[in-house]
Amino acid sequence: MMDSIASAAMSMSAAQFSVQYSTALERKAMDTMEMAAQELLNMLPDAPAMGQYIDTYA
Repeated sequence: MMDSIASAAMSMSAAQFSVQYSTALERKAMDTMEMAAQELLNMLPDAPAMGQYIDTYA
């Protein structure tokens, strides 16, 4: 009986660790993607002022 309780506790602990580990990896991946997106946005040229260019084909 005690062995099954200890085994269940160890399994729950391992599952909790696995969830925490995967959550940490997802956070790291999201942070990396956010930084990459910010760099891409920084590389975009500034938008021209309103009315500076007129689209004569529209």
